[in-house]
This record gives sequence, structure tokens and C-alpha cells, in this order.
Amino acid sequence: MPPLTNSATSTTSAPTTFELRFTSTPRGARLARRLTSYCLDTWGHPYDSELNETAALVVAEFASNAVTHGRVPGRDALLRLIRSDGHLRIEVTDTRDERHPALQPCTAKGEPDVENETGRGLLIVEALAETCGVTPRTGAPGKTVWAVLPVACPAVDPAVPS
Repeated sequence: MPPLTNSATSTTSAPTTFELRFTSTPRGARLARRLTSYCLDTWGHPYDSELNETAALVVAEFASNAVTHGRVPGRDALLRLIRSDGHLRIEVTDTRDERHPALQPCTAKGEPDVENETGRGLLIVEALAETCGVTPRTGAPGKTVWAVLPVACPAVDPAVPS
């Protein structure tokens, strides 16, 4: 099990971080989504909470895009969750910097084109997140796709397994 780093207590706003390298495969993307839900549950945001379900959806979209469009054979992707100051930052980093995510083109009425079979996921992420974007990966080729979600802090910050 990847380590869960808990540097937060109920009286401080120090960040809580989770990182996971996952294979650039559909199985790896599924693992990233499942461990996001597990991690948030251990941080006091139950599986059926709005934050847990929204974060799992965002990670599913980002991880799926990373393994579909950002895959370089033999190189892993990276999931990072950072809970700090009432926000959850979700980051997925892949190793291709020449292919950036693009929103689906809209019709003349400004609505998503229902004829397109792909491209709606990022519209959903954009609607759910306070903010989102893409930044270049530092120190190596690639990019990081990220989103920030609001967090309602749990009443008690549970101990995180080590």
C-alpha cells in the first residue's frame, strides 16, 4: 500500500498528501481512482460523501486521459492528492508534453456536440472544480493536469494508517 502522509491535525492547516505512481494502463487508471476513494475515506471523507465521489470522478477522467493520450510505453503516471486550507488539489502527471487536454468543441448554441463520442469529461471536471488547468512537468518531459475542489473538513481528523 502506498504511504499516506498525514501532517495535518484538527488544529492546524498543514497539508495532507497522498502520492501514487501507476502504470499507464487502464488497470493503473482504475487503481488510481480506487485509491483516491480509499485515501479520502481515511482522511474522514466517507466513500459516499460528495467530496469522495467528485474526487473519484475527477481522478477517473484525468487518469483515463493520461493512459489514453499521455502514455509513453514503460513510463508511469503520477497521482498526487493534496488536502490543505479547505481545498483538495488533484494532480495527474504523465510523460508526454506535446499532447495537452482539449475541451470538446461546442455547437453554435454553445452546447456540447452530442455526436462526439469523446471530450465531455473535461467539461464535467471544469463544472465540478473551483479551478483546473495544465502545467508543464518540472525536471522532465510531460505535463500535470490538475483541479482544485472545495473540502468540508471532517469533524475529527482520523489517524491515517502508516
